[in-house]
Amino acid sequence: MSDELLIIEDDAMLGTDLKRYFERVGWRTRLVRSLEEAGSFVFGSGYEGLVVLSDLHLPDGNALDLLERARGEGDSREWIFLTGFGEAPDAERAKNLGAFDFLTKPMDRERLERIVAAARRGARAQRRIADEASQQRNRYSPTAFIGRSKDAARVRDTLERLCQIPLSSVIISGETGTGKGLAARILHHSGTRADGPLVEVNCAALPRDLVESELFGHEAGAFTGAKGSHRGFMEQASDGTLFLDEIGELDLDLQAKLLKALEDKAIRRVGGERMIPVDVHVVVASNRNLPELVAEKAFRADLYHRLSVFQLDLPPLRARKADIDEIVDGLIREFNAIAGKRVKRVPEAVRALLAAYDWPGNVRELRNVVERSVLLSTGEELPAEWLQIARGGAPAKTTASGDVISLPLDGSMTFDAMEKLIVELVLQRENYNVMAAARRLGLTRETLRYRMARHNLQRQSPPR
Repeated sequence: MSDELLIIEDDAMLGTDLKRYFERVGWRTRLVRSLEEAGSFVFGSGYEGLVVLSDLHLPDGNALDLLERARGEGDSREWIFLTGFGEAPDAERAKNLGAFDFLTKPMDRERLERIVAAARRGARAQRRIADEASQQRNRYSPTAFIGRSKDAARVRDTLERLCQIPLSSVIISGETGTGKGLAARILHHSGTRADGPLVEVNCAALPRDLVESELFGHEAGAFTGAKGSHRGFMEQASDGTLFLDEIGELDLDLQAKLLKALEDKAIRRVGGERMIPVDVHVVVASNRNLPELVAEKAFRADLYHRLSVFQLDLPPLRARKADIDEIVDGLIREFNAIAGKRVKRVPEAVRALLAAYDWPGNVRELRNVVERSVLLSTGEELPAEWLQIARGGAPAKTTASGDVISLPLDGSMTFDAMEKLIVELVLQRENYNVMAAARRLGLTRETLRYRMARHNLQRQSPPR
């Protein structure tokens, strides 16, 4: 859209006067004198004006009818109406159709200019939001899950179907790095709630004492440090999608509160008294087996059944190695663009090495490997020297000796796995003396206990 003003006015003298005035203050203007003439601009492909300033009653009809038709076709311009008669029904209809303002003639020119300028700011914001949504839809269409294998085709077909129906909840399962976050974004940006917000939450990363406040919000004074009210993730995601990654990490009491919120379609903030309606499409993901957690009483069966309207299982990369070449080529294009590199070819020896590796970190690990190799490249070939993956498909080894722990930095081990390993090794070394282990790690005892609980690191009872 350009800073162009479309004026619809059948009074020749007033229309010319408005056109000249707005041109003097910096607008490009178009002046038409009927709804028929205005239609070629409103619905034509060559006109992208930001604001429409229109008389209400024109020789060939009511301009509100034109606005109604325009809104039905997705028009995002701001409309301002001028009328010699301030009819209440017309004003109410204009409001319901999203008109920016409804003004009575005669109108002070400087005030009218301020209103038109404000409408321009609103139209720019609307167009920016629409452009961003369009870009996200293009980026996160089902085709973003690339690959020519049967498994990849199955996932794409399933995502395509799910995006067309208003399911209340979906569970995405799969190993770490298989693309659960990508699938969730596809479900949102190509789904029925694409115009609403997408709020992504990693449940494993939320401090346990603040999970309830983060999910449901809190009122001022609800606890020490709560100086103001806070909208929780569920409120923020209302009319859109709430993506809860690592849902299996939620405590049982929080699971119960989440279930009630989903059933009631309403939440109560921590420290609050009123119920706040929320309407969210819930997508959850876990790399843990939720049915097994249900059987172990570590996950509520009623919440699991509420969430499992549909379950999408993502295959590991080792099960769809036919997709590796296509994924690598796409990643090379992406990192070439980011870093200004010019990698164009992948030697057959490199492709063979990539195909032979088992990819325990899945697509995330492959992405890390390609990113490193492209960024450190000096020519048009993807260098083998920076792949840093073991031949024969075995991941790099983790070792511990004395006070030294060696960890692989080849992408085969996630940060969470590294943290768990370090904490576990130090606990074993200190015979599970939490105070001594915390001192060695430079942590407080409370922080270490939190990390132990997060990674389920408790001293095992000796066998009987």
